[in-house]
Amino acid sequence: MSFCADLGALRPSPTDVRIVTSDGISIAAHSSVLAAASPVLERMIVRARRGWDADCTVRILGAPSDAVVAFLRFLYSQPREAAEEWAEDAVGAHGAALLALAHVYRVPWLKRRAEAGVAARLTAERAVDALKLAGLCDAPRLYQACARLAAKDLDAVERSEGWRFAGRHDAALQLDLLRLLHDADQRKERWERERASQHVYRQLSDAMAFLDRFSTGGSSCVGEGREAEASSCDSAASVRRGLEQLMRHFAACGRTRKAASCPRCRRAVQLLRLHASVCDSAGEPCRVPLCSNLKAKMQEEGVDNTWKLLVKKVIRARVMSALANREVPEIVKKSWAKHSSRKVARFG
Repeated sequence: MSFCADLGALRPSPTDVRIVTSDGISIAAHSSVLAAASPVLERMIVRARRGWDADCTVRILGAPSDAVVAFLRFLYSQPREAAEEWAEDAVGAHGAALLALAHVYRVPWLKRRAEAGVAARLTAERAVDALKLAGLCDAPRLYQACARLAAKDLDAVERSEGWRFAGRHDAALQLDLLRLLHDADQRKERWERERASQHVYRQLSDAMAFLDRFSTGGSSCVGEGREAEASSCDSAASVRRGLEQLMRHFAACGRTRKAASCPRCRRAVQLLRLHASVCDSAGEPCRVPLCSNLKAKMQEEGVDNTWKLLVKKVIRARVMSALANREVPEIVKKSWAKHSSRKVARFG
């Protein structure tokens, strides 16, 4: 069987390597091509060669002959040619075998291509087998794809033959998959808590901004020289209305009784104290009520670490909000789009 003649990859030098598959099929190939594509094949050819110009035989075992032929054709091609129609068909038919061969013989670009192809064609019936393959071949993207599929439809995965086989012969694989799902649930809960806390810090940051705006007579939902998004403006408007009601209550309630005895007044004092902690007016007196008094009191009495952490997170939320609302230059947008397209082409 002439590999070069079948694939149309003729080279000026004669074939000097015989590739023998586990089915006993012999394929003629060029040592220079294989050595340039795979360092493992290069070492195997050097060890198998008995003379300077002598032919040698290299065995590629553990995969069907068709998969080995497809693997050799990829080695004869260039990485950019892996998106052609024949390559898609080869990955669809022999994706798992190509991933194993590319991992064993150290062909990184083919390994990424095969890993993406197997992950794109992943089903619940093959999820457990693909998870085992991903662990053996060090394929993290395929590993994550199996975990996402199992989290989406665990019942279908548990009905598969691979799951039943793992239960009889590889219980550790089942435990590994269940651990992945448990860790994913914990991460999701942690992210939800983090998003909720970030929302609170953004609301506090908006409240500090509105206090500054009220003190100067402004009340519109505009910031940093540009109009905010509609959804953000609605959220900010609700914060503004609640803050206005709280300040009116504080102004009226403080005349008749001590603020410490009123929960709403205590909340207003805490907001004013927080504003005094994040206020950056330098050289000019702040027009927010009690700001200078609260600053002096905190400098005299000091604050605890919990309050310092709150102030730090509110300042961070203000900075992140300003960065999110900034106007991105057109040249930067084009650069981001170009980088994203290259990344998709590389791992797609």
